[in-house]
Amino acid sequence: MRRAIAQHCSEVARKFKRIASQCAFLFSDAVIEKFASMPLHESEAIVLQSYPLGEADRLVSFLSRTAGRLRGVAAGARRPKSRFGSTLERLSHIRIWYFERETRDLVRVSQCELIESFLDAFRDYASGVALALFSEITETVLPEREASDANFRLLLLASQAVKRTRKPELPLAYFSLWTVKLGGWLPSLETCWKCGKAIVGEPAYFARSGSGVACAKDRVPGMRVISAATVAGARKMLAGNLERLSADTIPARAARELTDAMLDVIEHQIDRKLTSRELLESPA
Repeated sequence: MRRAIAQHCSEVARKFKRIASQCAFLFSDAVIEKFASMPLHESEAIVLQSYPLGEADRLVSFLSRTAGRLRGVAAGARRPKSRFGSTLERLSHIRIWYFERETRDLVRVSQCELIESFLDAFRDYASGVALALFSEITETVLPEREASDANFRLLLLASQAVKRTRKPELPLAYFSLWTVKLGGWLPSLETCWKCGKAIVGEPAYFARSGSGVACAKDRVPGMRVISAATVAGARKMLAGNLERLSADTIPARAARELTDAMLDVIEHQIDRKLTSRELLESPA
């Protein structure tokens, strides 16, 4: 009995010795200095994309409300019992904590807390395509590490409208129009760029580059025609909040026409085709 007790005490002592050694390492000068050089940041954020990295990690692209678009590594996020859970799914509205070093492009994601999920909306085909376009466009047009509260609010507002209504035409048109507007690529929709004539109650002709809108007299080859209803709808979107707009004031056909015109401008600016747009244009 005494021998067994002695062996047990010896084993416990060895375990405590290992723990003490680990603690000493954790609080060593080298480790403290390492973490001191990586300040912890906390921010509201929206996940844009998430990719597998190695055997257990994830590479995450997210839009921080205070720091802009960032990329980071979430260590162990792909493990079955990961502390991240479903917080890193696309368009998840989260509160995020991350470490950042000046010499590193990637931040280290420490913790996430879910505020709102959009997983259910992604299960609907049309809604899922619209949400995929939101994330792809935001990730593509926004530069890294430049805060843009307006783009953050736009992305969240449009995503919530799709989730709530399951009718993506109007939110997608609103999001595309305001993305072009915030990017500084939207010409005046009021008058012809060449003659200055007011465009009211008639179709307008829109340059795919977004360089100008023309009347019927001054249109040039290659311009996209947009109906009078679409021009009027665009003006309403620029003047009002998405939550106050409806299909009664802006028909779905006009919203789709406006979306096509704005996506042309976005693709011209980024100099490539949007992958998610191919899904939008194909039948479900």
